[in-house]
Formats: sequence, structure tokens, C-alpha cells
Amino acid sequence: MTDVSRERFARIELLLLDVDGVLTDGNVTYTDDGHEIKSFHVRDGSGIKAWQRSGKRVAILSGRSSPAVIRRAKELGIGLVMQGADDKRVALRRILEETGLRADQVCAIGDDLPDLPVLIACGLGIAVADAAQELKDAAAFVTSLPGGRGAVREAIEWLMRGQGTWDDVVARLRS
Repeated sequence: MTDVSRERFARIELLLLDVDGVLTDGNVTYTDDGHEIKSFHVRDGSGIKAWQRSGKRVAILSGRSSPAVIRRAKELGIGLVMQGADDKRVALRRILEETGLRADQVCAIGDDLPDLPVLIACGLGIAVADAAQELKDAAAFVTSLPGGRGAVREAIEWLMRGQGTWDDVVARLRS
């Protein structure tokens, strides 16, 4: 992990999330009739909501496609969802065009090699605890929790503490 300056934290406006291995534990389960089942951690959802309440945006970028991702994104108010991205660098460029942001304004969270170019290109990269070593080596922060088990919530707290907004979230909940 690297030291992150207050300026780098301050630039972050968009949290870019991978799905399998980040928002989920990475397991893909199929029912007998061919439907896919994904499990999402509720604390990740509460962290995403806290991030959004602080005026920040969230996008999802996945190499796979699943109706469950659309449903979860809708529940969380995430409007920008790109699935089936064979080349995540190309997808990142599209996300930047759609949002009007620069790469240094994005924090990406990933777990495996297809996420590496995105983590390197963005202003901040985060790897989940059970990520591939190459991602951990490139990340500014590595969560203590694995993907699908609250790692996104942990990463958001780290980001918001770095931006100086976490205490405001906690204070609002206490009042």
C-alpha cells in the first residue's frame, strides 16, 4: 500500500466497482433451470448509500453479465452499469466520457487480473483482501475483508475518512 495525499483523496468523485469477487464472493451459482444466483453483502450497500449521500457517484463495471447485477444496482440507485466488458480499459474510457470525469477522479475496486489496467489508470486503486497479488501490489489500499463480505463498505470508509467526510456521516446517524 502507498501513502495517499489529501489531494488525491479530494479528487475522487466516482467509485467504480467490479462485481464478481468485489460485490460478491466470486462464486457463480446456477439453479437447475439455468438462473444465476449472486449474494450481495448488506453492509456494502449501506456503504454505497453513505458514499452517495456525500454527493459522490458509483458505477459498476463487470466482465460478466447478470440480471442480478441490474437489480442490485437499481436497489442502490446506481445508474451507470456496464456489463460484459471484454476490455475494461475501453469500458473505463466510455465511463469517463459518460460522466465527464477524468481518470484521476475515479477510485476503482477490483479483485483479479482483468481489473488491473483499470486500477492502474484510475486516481486510486483498491484491492479486496482476497485479490490477486498483482492487484494488491498496484493498489493504494487493500481491504482486510474479502470480496462479497463487506470489503466495499470498508473501502468506502477508508475513502471517506481520507476525504474528511466519514465523521459527518456518523454524526448524522447519531443525531
